[in-house]
Amino acid sequence: MTLQQLRYIVSIDKYRHFGKAAEACGLTQSTLSLMVKKIEDELDVRLFDRDAHPVAPTEIGRKVIDQAKVVLYNTEQIVEITRSEKENLSGPLSLALISTIAPVLVPGLYKHIGERYPAISLRTEEMLTETIKDKLRKAEIDMGLLAGPVNEPDLLEIPLYHERFLAYVSPKNPAYAQDSIRTETLLRQPIWIIRDGLRQLDPSDMKEGRFTFERFFEGGRVGILIQVVNNNGGITIVPETHSNFILYSQQGCLRPIVDPVPERTISLVIRADYIHEAKLNAVVDAVRNIIPGAMLDGVIKKGKLSL
Repeated sequence: MTLQQLRYIVSIDKYRHFGKAAEACGLTQSTLSLMVKKIEDELDVRLFDRDAHPVAPTEIGRKVIDQAKVVLYNTEQIVEITRSEKENLSGPLSLALISTIAPVLVPGLYKHIGERYPAISLRTEEMLTETIKDKLRKAEIDMGLLAGPVNEPDLLEIPLYHERFLAYVSPKNPAYAQDSIRTETLLRQPIWIIRDGLRQLDPSDMKEGRFTFERFFEGGRVGILIQVVNNNGGITIVPETHSNFILYSQQGCLRPIVDPVPERTISLVIRADYIHEAKLNAVVDAVRNIIPGAMLDGVIKKGKLSL
């Protein structure tokens, strides 16, 4: 017996006519009769006196219909509870971010959510990508902001924005004389990274698949890499959104990387069973106000997201 079948018998009781009830349920009269017959066979009782005009419940049918109304009401209450929870814009919200997007998003997140949604208590923390995914699975955090793709069946990924990687080049480096740097040229020289400690990555480490642009920053901060290049020469990689943090006098050290242009997608990641739709959209709204529109993913430009 299903909830839909209970709705059918309640509808027949309401209209006291199989044809009108079938129309209200979006069924043919023969299909509705068949559905009712299945319930009667399952319960081994007759629910309606079909010889009566108008159709009337039998004595046992009256009791079954009354109980069906209670079941359907309670089901609707469950939906209302869930809807209220989804629309809830108060209480704690824990958000983890990888270190290379925290400086870009955290200040604006606190400002936007504090002004628009003051009843939300926002808590942010920087974590490595794998730690974020692990804590999401354990329900120890509500949301994660990290570089995608995530490709995890138990996590839902919502792309928020796309950004290029730029080269930050010391004036002492020959590449400084170029207006842009080809990816192939860039990867033929040592590059400063922060991963397993601050060091220069040898070109041999860049061989197919052994390294990606995103992994330049694993567990580190872009500002430190820029200082190292300024003091020691060389070259490093900078996410596009970090260019705003570079001093005006040092902006001339930035070069676009081309052929191909390396980029990453920043995504909001939640558990697949997450239901707080309003809080999700509060974070998305904040990102819309922080990141330039040209970089935003088409998904979040279209309006509110539904879970």
